[in-house]
Amino acid sequence: MTEPHPDERPQSLAELVPALPKVLLHDHLDGGVRPATIVELAAQIGHELPATDPDELGRWFVDAASAGTLELYLETFAHTVAVMQTADALRRVARECALDLAADGVVYAEVRFAPEQHVEQGLSLQEVVDAVRAGFDEGAAQAREEGHPIRVLAILCAMRHLDRWQEVADLAIANRDEGVVAFDLAGPEDGFPASRCPEVFDSLRAAHLPCTLHAGEAAGLDSIADAVAEGALRLGHGVRLADDLGADELGDRLGLLAHWVRDRRLALEVCPSSNVQTGGATSVAEHPVTRLLRLGFAVTVNTDNRLQSGTSLGRELTLLVEEAGWTLEDLEDVAVTAAAHAFVHHDERAALIDTVIRPAYAAARGGRHRA
Repeated sequence: MTEPHPDERPQSLAELVPALPKVLLHDHLDGGVRPATIVELAAQIGHELPATDPDELGRWFVDAASAGTLELYLETFAHTVAVMQTADALRRVARECALDLAADGVVYAEVRFAPEQHVEQGLSLQEVVDAVRAGFDEGAAQAREEGHPIRVLAILCAMRHLDRWQEVADLAIANRDEGVVAFDLAGPEDGFPASRCPEVFDSLRAAHLPCTLHAGEAAGLDSIADAVAEGALRLGHGVRLADDLGADELGDRLGLLAHWVRDRRLALEVCPSSNVQTGGATSVAEHPVTRLLRLGFAVTVNTDNRLQSGTSLGRELTLLVEEAGWTLEDLEDVAVTAAAHAFVHHDERAALIDTVIRPAYAAARGGRHRA
């Protein structure tokens, strides 16, 4: 029997993932620095690293971030933040971020960072934002020239355990026409609820600037309820919402909070590999994201920190296909959901869905692929 030509063999779904357009809503700039860039920048400032070989350093980040708690996971950022203290370094890291995401097939990304973490060498908060935005623009322009169109916008984070929430919120509002689309709280979640500073969220509502808040990652349902009460339109991670899901002889039963989040289409920015590392799930196969998707929640799939998780959005989607049994329809669902919940205007979201995502998935369905 004659074997079919390689080009005529049906592709597996996992083989289709690299070419599919992707939308990324939860990615940290300081969690996606290239190991080689860290090595080079650290040498310039005399910062000591655990390893100076890029491959070895990359493995160290993944191993160190896999200790099983969010607190230990966050300790790895001491090295990335240390090399991101000048405008040139920030611009380079942001440019490379845009290029790396574009190479992964990401067509739209919202990348978040905390300006207050990058002022140790005298930069102002505004200068940090300016440098990062310039880098995103440069990277996106280069990616387009190379045939990988991408749009990269910024979300500004305030660190939960520090006291610059209002300052960062005001900065986000002031830069809303310069590529900043939302406000977030990052850092240690437990013990630092969003309701600690309600006036911050009053000012965001008054300015009509959206916020997405880390919630339901290291803390439970109270954290999610608190974020929802303060006006979060998306939940960063949100996986502990599974604690509000039950089942009986009649089937799945949702608690009041879970119903509220699902019924109001508050998007979940789920980061499977990261959650496994920090103890939020035992494996990708057992991750609650699949159940949440099946129950009709507005699920999106994200990377969180590509360096610490040794991942990409393509890898996250592939793991869900291979380990959790996701279908092409599931992948399209989360891509469309992510685009629909992007923090840009409705016409821009609709164009992304109708002219980029839907046609690509229609082509994938029309082609031959095996499950």
